[in-house]
Amino acid sequence: MHTRSQMNIVIVGHVDHGKSTVIGRLLADTGSLPEGKLDAVRESCRRNSKPFEYAFLLDALKDEQSQGITIDTARCFFKTAYRDYIIIDAPGHIEFLKNMITGASRAEAALLVIDAHEGIRENSKRHGHMVAMLGVRQVTVLVNKMDLADYRQADFEALKEEYTAYLRQIDVEPVSFIPVSAREGDNIASPSPAMPWYEGPTVLGQLDRFRSGGELRDKPFRLPVQDIYKFTQSGDDRRIVAGTIEAGTVAAGEEVLFLPSGKRSSIASIESFNTPVKHSAEAGEASGFTLATQIYIRPGELMVRPSDPQPEVGTRFRANIFWVGRVPMSPEKEYKLKLGTARATVRLAGIVSTLDASDLRLSRTKQQLDNRDVGECILETTRPIAFDLASTSETTGRFVIVDNYEIAGGGIVLENLSGGETILERHIRERESHWETGNVLAADRERANRHRAKFIVITGPPHTGKRALARELESLLFRNACSTYYLGMAAIEHGLEADLRRHGDHAEERLRRIGELARIMTDAGQIFITAIDDADDRDIETLKLLNEPNEILVVGVGENDFVSTTPDLDIDSIDDLFLAVSRIAELLASKEIISDYQI
Repeated sequence: MHTRSQMNIVIVGHVDHGKSTVIGRLLADTGSLPEGKLDAVRESCRRNSKPFEYAFLLDALKDEQSQGITIDTARCFFKTAYRDYIIIDAPGHIEFLKNMITGASRAEAALLVIDAHEGIRENSKRHGHMVAMLGVRQVTVLVNKMDLADYRQADFEALKEEYTAYLRQIDVEPVSFIPVSAREGDNIASPSPAMPWYEGPTVLGQLDRFRSGGELRDKPFRLPVQDIYKFTQSGDDRRIVAGTIEAGTVAAGEEVLFLPSGKRSSIASIESFNTPVKHSAEAGEASGFTLATQIYIRPGELMVRPSDPQPEVGTRFRANIFWVGRVPMSPEKEYKLKLGTARATVRLAGIVSTLDASDLRLSRTKQQLDNRDVGECILETTRPIAFDLASTSETTGRFVIVDNYEIAGGGIVLENLSGGETILERHIRERESHWETGNVLAADRERANRHRAKFIVITGPPHTGKRALARELESLLFRNACSTYYLGMAAIEHGLEADLRRHGDHAEERLRRIGELARIMTDAGQIFITAIDDADDRDIETLKLLNEPNEILVVGVGENDFVSTTPDLDIDSIDDLFLAVSRIAELLASKEIISDYQI
């Protein structure tokens, strides 16, 4: 069965330029009003000795009509022979921006209304900028109240030329300009005999010409991984990757890719509760998937099809943010970014421009986002995340920002800017430039200790015995007169727990702190040992960077799902603890980190 497509259109305009009248006229001329609504409004105007206005059709409450203003946000529905429409109107800039930027209303096109008689006002320009900041690229300008300009083509052409030049400055190319009189119905649903010089589409005709992004099921497959479940009853050792499909479709047997980790597998089965056996799933469905190969996946990964257009992966991107936090968003502070199921620590790296939602005042000099500001900003996360540009996929291109456990902002991703120096790399460069050492050189420590410094990371799934291995390795090295120290991640977690609460990602911050400590310990000539559950490629890369210029040695225990990391030593299982310790010691000796040792 064919399903009619639907499009969201947002309408903006300066006060009294007629946007509500345009909407009312569209509803009336398409027969979209409830039966008797038009006559009831006309009768209400007659009783109150008021001239009838099509704008009154939007006012659902009698007290709103008595005030002659629109109070509540309006979402108007109507249809043409081609498709269904939702026209999004709002009483003020703040409500509109808040809804748009947080994804409550996803407009694919905009109608921008300007009064032909009054001309372009400052708010007309600000509305154009506002629409551009929200990523809406299909913009049609309705030059309204042409009846007050005696339908003169010269007036229309002059306004068109002036406003086109402005829109080009903010990188908006208008789709069309349409001369209309919403009150009289000129060029709304049918061509106006009063303007024979205009040969373009009517407003309804232009709406049907707008390009639609299509249904979510027709877009590239996207599933943010919410969690991984493992059921152990009756010997069931399957891992079920669970989440809600945000876009596209997928079928059993298809190859899938997880980003940002880069891990691949194929779908063995599609799982759901209390349903017949499923062989496919589509956008909007909460589903579970078993994979043909058992790979370790973390919540927050984005599951995609390798054959589809790929999402972006990076740590730095340009975005538009609507800030509602009580405290301004500042470059000095860390926040938590939530995009799909991904969570990452994020910083404000720069502000391109801001728009005050209360008065639409533009600034290019602010250094922070205040309450109700919309900012075009540069954001940096401390670890890579997968995302789409909002212009490509709304569902995986929108995010929220949390400050002190409260949602303080929302935004859309405009451009991936990754590829330069990351926050971590910049931190390490600055740290090393200020690193102050004493008179004792690394070579002096090596001669005194009779071994080289090393950071040893033992990683693997939980409950594989790696911590017992790490502690026994420390004991062996200590008995052989090595200067060594083991520290578990739990010491970082619980010893600095109160401080960790201020950081957006506790696991990420624990990893950073153990890396910073390793830099100190290895600089002091120690063999520093730690054990980490299920470290991935990014974790190992982070620890290597943090420990620079000293070296790291990685020991993998059990199943490790690395994509690009090759451990220095793989230990399948620790059936014999002393044998496993001996293998690590032999490796250290072969790399001339320690001399001969005794068990």
